[in-house]
Amino acid sequence: MSKFTLSVLVENKFGVLARIAGLFSARGFNIDSLAVSSTQDPSISCMTIVVDADKKTLEQIKKQLNKLIDIIKVIDLTDKRYVEKELVLINVNLESKTKEKIIQAVDSVGAEILDVGNETVTISETGDTNKINALIELLRPFGIKEVVRTGKIVIQTEGEKEGGR
Repeated sequence: MSKFTLSVLVENKFGVLARIAGLFSARGFNIDSLAVSSTQDPSISCMTIVVDADKKTLEQIKKQLNKLIDIIKVIDLTDKRYVEKELVLINVNLESKTKEKIIQAVDSVGAEILDVGNETVTISETGDTNKINALIELLRPFGIKEVVRTGKIVIQTEGEKEGGR
């Protein structure tokens, strides 16, 4: 099994997301990450769907998506050039003895402290999936209370950076 990233252009209509989620659910396909956003055209939305599948299952997913009426285009970014970003917000336990170490850890990777409370510190970071995962592992020893991630968003490029992987 591998992770595959699909960029799916859809008509910006009520119920499209539910139909796509229903397609995945009915066929037992698992969505690893899903992000939906508007595009430069207000009548079109872009869905970035990351699936954990083998190549045969990926082909089935693409065929099933292309059968849906509101799908404009399914782009498999597996062998294409693209850049990716993800946003994460993390609440970490805050104790007086660890406060300075947490600040140093956050500063060392260029993440941002958004809020310091009595019991937690809230941290934000954007980057590719590997960068986000590395930050989570860096903060795990301090005691993570909560993690919220956007899921991966991607855009196909013509530049030199390849695959975001």
